[in-house]
Amino acid sequence: MVWKLKENRIPDQALSMLLVHHHLPGFGGQNGTTRMQEKSFNNTNVKERLFCGDIEEGKHGYANLLSSILDDQLEKKDSQLLTYIVHVRRPKHDELLGDEDVEDWHRSFLPNNTLDTGEARLVHSYRHAISGFAARLTSEEVRAMESMEGFLMARPSRTLKLSTTYTPRFLGLDHQSGLWVDSFMGSGVIIGVVDSGITPNHASFMDNGTMPPKPTKWKGSCRFRNKTLCNNKLIGAIDFSGSKRPSPKDAKNDGHGTHVAGIAAGSFVDNADVLGLARGTATGIAPKAHLAVYKACSIKSCSNQDIVAAIDEAIKNGVDILSLSLEGKSLPFYDDIMMIATLSAVRAKIFVCMAAGNSGPNPKTVANGAPWILTVGASTHDRRVSATVKLGNGVEVEGESGYQPSTFNATGNIIFPGFGQNGTLGCKKNSFNNTNVKGKIVLCSIKEGKYRDMSVNVKNAGGVGMIVVNTFREGATTLSYDYVLPTAHVNYTTARKIVNYLRNTSSAATATIAFNGTKFGARPSPTIGYFSSRGPHPYNGGIIKPDILGPGMNILSAWPVKSGPKPKGPPGSYFNFDSGTSMATPHLAGIAALLKNTHKNWSTAAIRSAIMTTANRFDLDGNPILDDYDMHINPGYSFDMGSGQVDPAAANDPGLIYDINPDQYIQYACGLGYNDTQASIVAVSSVQCSVVGSIAPENLNYPSISISLDPLTTKSVIRTLTNVGGANEVYNVDVEEPNGIQVVVSQSQIKFSQIGQEKNITLEFSSKGVPLNQGNILYGHLKLDSGKHLVRSPISVTIL
Repeated sequence: MVWKLKENRIPDQALSMLLVHHHLPGFGGQNGTTRMQEKSFNNTNVKERLFCGDIEEGKHGYANLLSSILDDQLEKKDSQLLTYIVHVRRPKHDELLGDEDVEDWHRSFLPNNTLDTGEARLVHSYRHAISGFAARLTSEEVRAMESMEGFLMARPSRTLKLSTTYTPRFLGLDHQSGLWVDSFMGSGVIIGVVDSGITPNHASFMDNGTMPPKPTKWKGSCRFRNKTLCNNKLIGAIDFSGSKRPSPKDAKNDGHGTHVAGIAAGSFVDNADVLGLARGTATGIAPKAHLAVYKACSIKSCSNQDIVAAIDEAIKNGVDILSLSLEGKSLPFYDDIMMIATLSAVRAKIFVCMAAGNSGPNPKTVANGAPWILTVGASTHDRRVSATVKLGNGVEVEGESGYQPSTFNATGNIIFPGFGQNGTLGCKKNSFNNTNVKGKIVLCSIKEGKYRDMSVNVKNAGGVGMIVVNTFREGATTLSYDYVLPTAHVNYTTARKIVNYLRNTSSAATATIAFNGTKFGARPSPTIGYFSSRGPHPYNGGIIKPDILGPGMNILSAWPVKSGPKPKGPPGSYFNFDSGTSMATPHLAGIAALLKNTHKNWSTAAIRSAIMTTANRFDLDGNPILDDYDMHINPGYSFDMGSGQVDPAAANDPGLIYDINPDQYIQYACGLGYNDTQASIVAVSSVQCSVVGSIAPENLNYPSISISLDPLTTKSVIRTLTNVGGANEVYNVDVEEPNGIQVVVSQSQIKFSQIGQEKNITLEFSSKGVPLNQGNILYGHLKLDSGKHLVRSPISVTIL
């Protein structure tokens, strides 16, 4: 396609290409210069430059020149090979076709099967996650494809980011009683992990004769070169990452996939620790569940074409749970291949957990906002790997560190290279050229740097220790990492004390770092990690996301190599700390696996509902859960933490659930205003919204309630409750109203006489007549209490 110049406007894409090699005097606000008017170049260097004048008004013949430039640039772009994900309608009689037949159908859309280089055009053929394929194409070839019968849409593939000896106990999981016993620790459930691979010979993934045999429904395969690396724990492993030498093994210098798999379903491993810290018995949340690993990520990133291929295979293989610790840019769902693929998984009765993302604390940063998945934010727990910093003025402050050598000469001069040198704030590589840090303890700002990289850079520059200091943005979140030199990570308030001491001392500033090992009982706990992404989601119609919080801070789990500055130790017993919503997500995947066993007839929506409506809004001391971002000044809101901190035992007996038939997600898509083609792409089948009907987002039977309200009007929402508790149970209905909002409930009591019985409840929202500012989000809660069960749903009201 060639851009057409119209109404004196140059398309943004063309303009950006034009400005690479040519000079446009009017760019940047110099009025009149685009018309080449007299005296219009006073502030512009025009010597030996090529000009582009206004086509209509300049009348100097530049239209042809500009058009030629644009044609050249766009012709190059048209011929550029990219990997596109192409959505097509299913072929006729799809259910009768084999995989090779479907692949042939997909090839029929391609101009040919191979490129000039001899490489195959077709990258992946999808059948279960979406209807379509990934192929190497130019934009011109895609445009030619648009006229072919069966074509729906094509988009370039995108890149996504990768987002415990103690946390099972912190969550109340016990060997002797409760959910672990009731669920047989997830025995027989298959958890699929789509990530960067796995370390197959790690103790966390060994069978040791304690695992049940593979389920008969399992249809997957083990594609390690050595097939004996799979067993009754690790039952399947495939590499979709596009590597020239495919292997499902995790990279030794990464370990992300190994870590998250260990959290979800790692076996019991005694005497696990990180550099002697947090020692105990390591275990996953569902230690008897089977693992199926799908490698779709490299060390740095993941391509959604490979992730969808992994999900497609997982659906085919028969997994029960999918754990995806991935985040990408939020898009409308018809344009978000991940959300389409996960809906296909849900329609295949697979429970899907996804990370909310690590882009917090700003609002509207949450990823993976579709209502058919469980979107997981990250919280802290009450274990700290403690370090104390004693300043030369006698002030002592607390921090954390994952590397605590007993031989460290603990006292030294401290220096903050960040004073006036932005490049040095994060202790970046080669940033100490003008600063002598040899033999000193160096302050590094986490806002500007990366944890392990900073410690390597300080060590290479001659520093003997490091204090990682938070800015306001990171607040109270402190992390334990396997640094390569003695380190303490301190929160924002503490960082200010240290920096003020440095600024105000007249002599050389000194500090002593003392290491205290592992401590329990930290307060407040849990709290929301500053980095945990926040809602609202821009494209889901206002549904509250994230849904839930799970432990995501300083989580100990399996790792491919020994941690620390001088890695050594027995092979296969390596562990490390890591943090993020990536770590929170497999906690919830493991919990879902346990619930899958105790409630075999529950739908994916029922499991999600049970997790959400029983979550805790309060910390261990009974106070509202606080936010690390603002140093625990304010409680977290629903768009920060969803329904609250997960409570596995309570989720096993929720009393009531909000159930959703998967077909209602298609009606929800129509309710978002999607046309038939867009809804068909989401559904991976032909949809006519006028036939299937639509559901407004606020009326999807979701376990949270979110509406937009014009203060001059009223709005009603309806929810359907299903009794999964006692045969005869009466619930009292109570609403904690958002400030300035009146909520009228259709009944004050709901009586259930049998299990499985459904009852509707209607909530009518209106203004109380007080001033309400447009754009404000107000929060409340719906509570149904039978004395035996307490069912809670967060409410948000956005003022129009």
